[in-house]
Amino acid sequence: MIVFMKRAAALTMLLAFGAASPSLAETSMTDGAAPPSAAVLHINRCDPRLNPPPVAGPYVGFAPGYYPAGRYYWNDAYGYRYNQAAMLPANGTLYLDFVNATHKVMSTIEFGLVANGRLVAEVRDVGKFSPNIEIKHEFGLSRNVFPIQTGLPQCPALRITFADGTKWVNPRLPRLEHALNGQ
Repeated sequence: MIVFMKRAAALTMLLAFGAASPSLAETSMTDGAAPPSAAVLHINRCDPRLNPPPVAGPYVGFAPGYYPAGRYYWNDAYGYRYNQAAMLPANGTLYLDFVNATHKVMSTIEFGLVANGRLVAEVRDVGKFSPNIEIKHEFGLSRNVFPIQTGLPQCPALRITFADGTKWVNPRLPRLEHALNGQ
């Protein structure tokens, strides 16, 4: 009984301290110390597939991510001009299911596809990503990404722009494959 009371008192103190301190994500965007990707986004699914079925993908509820008219280029977190592959039957598809884990609305999210410890592709989503809302998007991948050669691909956030203009850059950017941006 005494041990239980000590644990309860310690837990109460811990919760009181945690409630009084700013969240990890909030701290990082104001003082420059960036939190890890998991503190900003929760990735539920990261699944690269080559040649998904033409009528419907393997998962229910996924919609195409952001694509403007024409070829899609942007300057990525590494400072290179990146070309996102189109959603074509001959290309692969990356299925991403994620949740904004911060208290702020996100407007642009750049994800990396990491296989065998190396960044092998990037995708960029643009929209209004509110906190605690599940987003299920699919993106085109270059055929050159395949074969992945690993059963455990990862999709960390590389860079995020929030609706209020603040930015977050992953403090542990994955190692860049030099041929990645020369597609």
